[in-house]
Amino acid sequence: MTTIDWLLADSPTSRLQANAGRAYRMLRALMRNPLAVIGGIIILTLIFAAAFAPWIAPESPLGQNLEARLLPPSAEHWMGTDELGRDIFSRVVYGARITLVIVALVALISAPLGLIIGAVSGYFGGWTDKVLMGLTDVFLSMPKLILALAFVAALGPGIENAIIAIAITAWPAYARIARAETLTFRNSEFIAATRLLGASHSRIIVQHVLPLCTSSMIIRVTLDMAGIILTAAGLGFLGLGAQPPLPEWGAMISRGRTFILDQWWVATMPGFAIILVSLGFCFLGDGLRDVLDPKQGGKS
Repeated sequence: MTTIDWLLADSPTSRLQANAGRAYRMLRALMRNPLAVIGGIIILTLIFAAAFAPWIAPESPLGQNLEARLLPPSAEHWMGTDELGRDIFSRVVYGARITLVIVALVALISAPLGLIIGAVSGYFGGWTDKVLMGLTDVFLSMPKLILALAFVAALGPGIENAIIAIAITAWPAYARIARAETLTFRNSEFIAATRLLGASHSRIIVQHVLPLCTSSMIIRVTLDMAGIILTAAGLGFLGLGAQPPLPEWGAMISRGRTFILDQWWVATMPGFAIILVSLGFCFLGDGLRDVLDPKQGGKS
């Protein structure tokens, strides 16, 4: 039996084989979606740039050279230089690290928090549902960027506080999705059977409810990455995110707006990076939705 036959077996003999076969079918379905492939390539490029920035960037992202300030794109400086003579390409490459850290930490904080709150709310219902969803609605009633600005203003500027502020504004959408998913099967027979076997509420939620909500959560998190990047860039643009001289893309655009008419590359290059990475997450998220969401008729 070949490896492909083993992965595509109709009757898996182990959990490992079943999980591996499902992952292979998902990957094959994603590979048939051109936009998802493009999105995946963009995200892998972002990760590669962040991991190998010292070897990719030709110069230090912080080193200044006033004799080479505001030089246009050339063979020596692919994206030109800024007002302090710093190589913009090097700063954009190192800025991928900051963007990746923000996206990863916001996802790791907000998605599990929203997943747990939504699952508990949908599973227990009653006053628990009213309290938790009332709190969720309060956060959803305000625009994310305005709410993030309020939290950063209270916590103080800085990349750590920006991550916390964005995570606080992102979790309500995940809670709503988890609650909706939980309501569809909380009265199902397998939940009732598990309860009759003596399983506690916490065990049912952790081992049965949360895993069933994971697919929808992965799709939403991937689609929300673009919004997280734009919010982080907005905070950086306003001087409330990563502080100088860190090469954060939003802060780079803010400093480059002074030269936008004559030295357009100073603000345009980090802007292109934000647009490209945001599109990559959108394309990948659409592909994952087609594969993971049965309501969309995913081809798995």
